[in-house]
Amino acid sequence: MNLKHIHLFFLFLSLLVFPTPSELQSQSTPRLNQETGRVADRLNEMQTKASNEKYASWGHWGFQPNVYHQWDQHSNRLIPVYTFGITLNQWREEGSKYRDEEQIKALYGSVPTETLNPHANYYDQTDIYRLQQQAVDEGYRHIILFVFDGMDWQTTRAAATYKQGKVPYDSGRGIGLHFLEDYRVATDYALVCTSSLLGSAKFDVNAQTVHTGNTLATGGYNPRRGGHAPWSEPTTTNYLIGKDREQPHTVTDSASSASSMTAGIKTYNGSINYTADGEQVLPIARQLELKSFKTGIVTSVPISHATPAAAYANNVTRKDYQDISRDMLGLPSVSHRDQPLRGLDVVMGGGWSPARQKDPGQGNNYLVGNRYLHESDMEKVNVDHGGQYVVATRQTNRSGHEALKEATQKAVSENKRVLGFFGTQYDGHLPYQTADGQYNPADDLKGREEYSDQDLIENPTLAQMTESALDYLAADKGKFWLMIEAGDVDWANHANNIDSSIGAVLSGEAAFDVVMNWADKNQVWEHTAIIVTSDHGHFFVNRQPQAIAEASHP
Repeated sequence: MNLKHIHLFFLFLSLLVFPTPSELQSQSTPRLNQETGRVADRLNEMQTKASNEKYASWGHWGFQPNVYHQWDQHSNRLIPVYTFGITLNQWREEGSKYRDEEQIKALYGSVPTETLNPHANYYDQTDIYRLQQQAVDEGYRHIILFVFDGMDWQTTRAAATYKQGKVPYDSGRGIGLHFLEDYRVATDYALVCTSSLLGSAKFDVNAQTVHTGNTLATGGYNPRRGGHAPWSEPTTTNYLIGKDREQPHTVTDSASSASSMTAGIKTYNGSINYTADGEQVLPIARQLELKSFKTGIVTSVPISHATPAAAYANNVTRKDYQDISRDMLGLPSVSHRDQPLRGLDVVMGGGWSPARQKDPGQGNNYLVGNRYLHESDMEKVNVDHGGQYVVATRQTNRSGHEALKEATQKAVSENKRVLGFFGTQYDGHLPYQTADGQYNPADDLKGREEYSDQDLIENPTLAQMTESALDYLAADKGKFWLMIEAGDVDWANHANNIDSSIGAVLSGEAAFDVVMNWADKNQVWEHTAIIVTSDHGHFFVNRQPQAIAEASHP
């Protein structure tokens, strides 16, 4: 064979083995949207189509498989809790409350039907409060409660599936997200029940009184109907959303569940650290400030929303936003008129939004203006007006991240506290990150949000707020308690938006990484306990998980 024949042979071989230039281009270039010319976002397209057509073969929200948007409320699904730096061995040694009739009665005031389960391998949400107390008793100096609001096992797996481009697990703790598989320090995992004591209660927001009368306890959990684990198939989906007429166990809201985690009580939906008997309860942050702990909250939604509110405030209703903010910032409020609370050291989150002329849920002392934190109250706490807080808020063409960093540094150097107040015109939350890492939400049950460049520049991310909060709280090497809330997971699930839901989980994951890397860098694992959990589930049903996996590929 001469050289010419050898050359032709290898040319022929290359055509068989190697792709042509056009094939290379088709493999390396993401699929483009023909209308916009942009890289196609397949999950966005799936969500938009499902929302518009009211149907998707791959999944739905609620109990009707043929209706995509059918349930925009919470569910009674068991939810996960993950720990880092502290284990759940004490829980296992004690056993589940749901195995013991007397302990169930202590939770609910009675033993709800079919709630006693001698084989229960799940715990109660109030145990998360006890775990924080345990950490304090064992000498932990840094306690971080990370709440992915509304993130149940199904939401977590959907996010892991999208991120991995495959379905990574079908049961258990799972893999594919950092908080699922970070083993740099001792870690643990369990499931908890979230059912509240009562679905509602009568209250007087002005007098701060509660009237439950002879209302019977309606909470509880029946594993035969709801499943022994969240990946178990329920015998009736109506049960998990409180619609089972034979056994309508109450589904919690964020206020009741947060009060369980921060104050250790079962209470009525809407309560911020009030018992069903109308008594105020001291949340753990206020207990710890008496022990020289600094305290703080970080959230992607308004600072006085239910979950961060329960970290510190008392109110008979979660809707009394302005008074809740007053509690959090140490101002006189309707629930603490004569003796205002001390106030949190760190308050960072959303709430910046257009003024409201009225807000009936807030009572007679509502001030026209921002519904979450009134402008006059923010002025009172500002160091520029003699207050205790260095304030960073959204400013035109100013980087929100830089503004918050600057305020944090000033607060540390001047021994003051720090308040970060940001958000968008969409009821004050930070811009929603979508699954692809961008900020382009798809159509959903609530419509569709669109963000300007200013929205993205002038607001920090949850991860950036978390970094600033840790910089402040750890500056003096002292003790601190911090709640971090990825609240947009809940808002996305309420809107039945799988794209925004997954994006919110991934945004929260970035904040989780900040916490873990901070503990590593500062070598504080010996006395740092991190608890990652949710407050309740929703009811997303992913019939074809592979569809979400494939959507991650351009």
